[in-house]
Amino acid sequence: MSLRSSLFISSFTTCGSSSSRETSTPTIKPLLNSVTRQPNPPDSSGGSEENNGELLRSSSRFCSCGRRHFLEAASTALFPIGPSIASDNLQSRYKTVLSRVHPPRPDWCEEFYASVLNSTVEPYEAEVAVYKTQLFTNLRGKAKKVLEIGIGSGPNLKYYANSADVQVFGVDPNTKMEKYAKESAVAAGLPLSNFEFIQAVGEAIPLNDASVDAVVGTLVLCSVKEVGQTLQEVKRVLKPGGLYLFVEHVAAEDGTILRLLQSALDPLQQTFADGCHLSRETGKEILKAGFSSVDLSMAFVSNALIINPHVYGIASR
Repeated sequence: MSLRSSLFISSFTTCGSSSSRETSTPTIKPLLNSVTRQPNPPDSSGGSEENNGELLRSSSRFCSCGRRHFLEAASTALFPIGPSIASDNLQSRYKTVLSRVHPPRPDWCEEFYASVLNSTVEPYEAEVAVYKTQLFTNLRGKAKKVLEIGIGSGPNLKYYANSADVQVFGVDPNTKMEKYAKESAVAAGLPLSNFEFIQAVGEAIPLNDASVDAVVGTLVLCSVKEVGQTLQEVKRVLKPGGLYLFVEHVAAEDGTILRLLQSALDPLQQTFADGCHLSRETGKEILKAGFSSVDLSMAFVSNALIINPHVYGIASR
């Protein structure tokens, strides 16, 4: 999860009142169910083999097929590169994307964001637990290797990572989130030997093609620089038939007072909430990303105030 951005302003303006307010059950209504899409045609380059989800740490693991396509696709928006890249330069490319998407900040700033968001998520998490529980039942006993993008302080781990059979890769650009994520892993019953925190961004995930059974992302696409590129990275690292579980806040309906308010506050939100956008139509981005199927529903979360509505669901590779 990445509450590092989405609830930042809300936490400062409402944390006192929301903590004393009685938690309400979120109103959940179907928005779109079982949107079936045709599978993408096979990659003419032959694709890449399953490789156990290991980080790309050595040149021997470099894949010149899917990996090359990813780097070429990312070049326009993120950095200029040629069609071929030496394997020993791959890690520096990831770091280049990281530094451009999430420029280095002082340690105190990173710690401030991490500590504030770790301490203010409880009211929100209490309200969304009802449909997170429903969502994450799809992973129990089925996904052995899980990537969570924007893992933040790790509040999702209790839903899917309570088994010694599960291996979790937690991606977040803020390294100060690692200690909170590890605390959540231990609380969930996940051995720390099965958890790896990776400093990276969704636009450039340093895992091999088709290496994980599932990808989890909650409240993270609001703050990435390139939503489309991040979703393509999600598809790339998923094994065929793998699942992408998501919970995202999206723009309110056009013409509503809430949408007008979101548009007015969006620049302020981006500045003070770590790049979070209030008016992104993330549900539509997920639907057009090329997944073989998407089940998507909508909910309104009272604790999130202007950060509404939410879409949640499962997409299959």
